[in-house]
Amino acid sequence: MTHPLPESNLPEDFMELLAQQGLAAMPRAIAILLNEAMKIERSQVLNAAPYERTQARRGLANGYKDKTLATRLGPITFQVPQTRDIDFYPSALEKGVRAERALKLAVAEMYVQGVSTRKVTKVMEELCGLQVTSTDVSRAAELLDAELESWRQRPLDKTPCLILDARYEKVRHGGTVVSCAVLIATAVLPDGKRSILGVSVSLSEAEVHWREFLASLQERGLHGVELIVSDDHAGLKAARIARFPNVPWQRCQVHLQRNAQAYVPKQSMKKQVAADLKSIFTAPDPAEARRLLDLAVGRYAPKAPALATWMEANVPEGLTVLERPVAQRPRLRTSNMNERLNKEILRRTRVATLFPNEASLLRLVSAVLVEIDEEWTTGKVYLNLETP
Repeated sequence: MTHPLPESNLPEDFMELLAQQGLAAMPRAIAILLNEAMKIERSQVLNAAPYERTQARRGLANGYKDKTLATRLGPITFQVPQTRDIDFYPSALEKGVRAERALKLAVAEMYVQGVSTRKVTKVMEELCGLQVTSTDVSRAAELLDAELESWRQRPLDKTPCLILDARYEKVRHGGTVVSCAVLIATAVLPDGKRSILGVSVSLSEAEVHWREFLASLQERGLHGVELIVSDDHAGLKAARIARFPNVPWQRCQVHLQRNAQAYVPKQSMKKQVAADLKSIFTAPDPAEARRLLDLAVGRYAPKAPALATWMEANVPEGLTVLERPVAQRPRLRTSNMNERLNKEILRRTRVATLFPNEASLLRLVSAVLVEIDEEWTTGKVYLNLETP
């Protein structure tokens, strides 16, 4: 149930709490500050201040919902801003982030962005006896960067299934705005759990970037790869062949379905083409898949020759998974395992919109992936690789 949140006068609220209750007021003080930070973040996502009428608004505020987190100071109840018509969840309350750490990050973020700087510095001075300065933020960033770099360079081991994907974010470079490639490698480990092996950000040409990224994974100890799943990116294909020449490749079937629609000449044919491809991809064995593919190619050759030619050349690349045990196929036929990662990354990067450099982009993406990787590797088994 949502409810309205009264406006808080931050410094005065803190002073009153501390004067009346002393250190016992710390949980409530943290809640007040973090609530304010979350309201600010919601305004940034909506592109509008509370009650502001503007054509640039991207959604609507929808009250607040209580959320209680366990901390070393005891349980703290926060009032989480809700939205309508747009997805939003405060970054300070990401799963796996303790409230104390979230507090520091929220304060640093507000300071860096120049939001309510006077209030933040005064509150921190009264609460902690210090001011938040640019030097403090830089020092914290250096420590965070070292922690994230250690995670990106951690040793790897045997990895039966490797899933590769890329996304693009806007970065300011040399006075212009360019698309920066974010390469992500995930995996299914021998114990059947998922893991995020690494991430790389670069403005270099795609093939060079992919080749260097894959080489770095091997240098960290990656071996025993039995299957690679990815989309058909030209640069990735060349790099994959160079670094893993003998490893079977499964082209993402979801991407194949999307690619096929570009060759369908009539709208009325689209559903049938999609159904034919699905029957091929879900065939019980490679021989049956090949038979169904030949039938489809022959059927479309007279009325959609470009589609028939494309299917003949590309669809077989999506059938490698049929060599795997039936129980494993649904998990390995696509790169959809990375879709959740992309959604989490997008949810964070769309607030920033534009990054000042590659380092800032790498920092944010790495921080998001670290949390998810910890959840994956300590969570349930994703795929039983021993299933016949």
